Amino acid sequence: MLNAETASGHQSAAVLEKRAFSDAFKISGATMPGIFAWGMVSGMAMVKSGLTLWQALGMSFFVFAGSAQLAALPLIAANAPEWVVFVTALVVNLRFVIFAAAIGPHFAHLPWHRRLWYGYFNADITMGFFPRRFPSETLHQPAGKVGYFTGICYPNWCAWQSGALIGILLASQIPESWGIGFAGTLALLAVMIPMTVNLAALGGVLVAGVVAILAAHVPYRLGLLVAVLAGMAVAMLIDRLMDKHLPGKN
Repeated sequence: MLNAETASGHQSAAVLEKRAFSDAFKISGATMPGIFAWGMVSGMAMVKSGLTLWQALGMSFFVFAGSAQLAALPLIAANAPEWVVFVTALVVNLRFVIFAAAIGPHFAHLPWHRRLWYGYFNADITMGFFPRRFPSETLHQPAGKVGYFTGICYPNWCAWQSGALIGILLASQIPESWGIGFAGTLALLAVMIPMTVNLAALGGVLVAGVVAILAAHVPYRLGLLVAVLAGMAVAMLIDRLMDKHLPGKN
């Protein structure tokens, strides 16, 4: 009798995870064409920056971080010092530390190797959708979280890598007049807007955007690095001021 109840419980949990996966796939599906286009931009940029086929494929599969790749590629092409390339990519991807701090505790009950596996797939789009379904109040309620997380991340990875692969293989055949880069920008906007949930986030986005424009001509594309740091600093400052003067409010 106990075994039957246990089996029934496992089946119910599996059904719940599949349903969560389906829900996540539906809600994030609208961003997939843009992610695909952004992957194509990344693939084309890697080849046009001088990387070989295997180097480009390796960077796409192992790095799997479009903004860091696109920030690092001009530096690599310009023969910038390795430390500049490393620091630029590191700072651009510092947001994933924040993402992991927000989402990671929801998976604390899983073994380390599964958390490491899921960490590889974590992306901007995950932070845009996952906390809306599972806010911090659900921290100790694991049901449906793996299904929902993978329902966002796995299709995102497939869309990105398939786009990158096409961009790598057809880089010389795709004319810039197609406006693929603009489609990628729209994809990033679709991810960024849901994440701008309070005044601190809005302030960071606005400051980073303004600084990026003003510093567009800084050598080695380091203006992007400055913009990211400025946006993060302003967001943290606003957040601290809000905590000080408006306790419990965002």
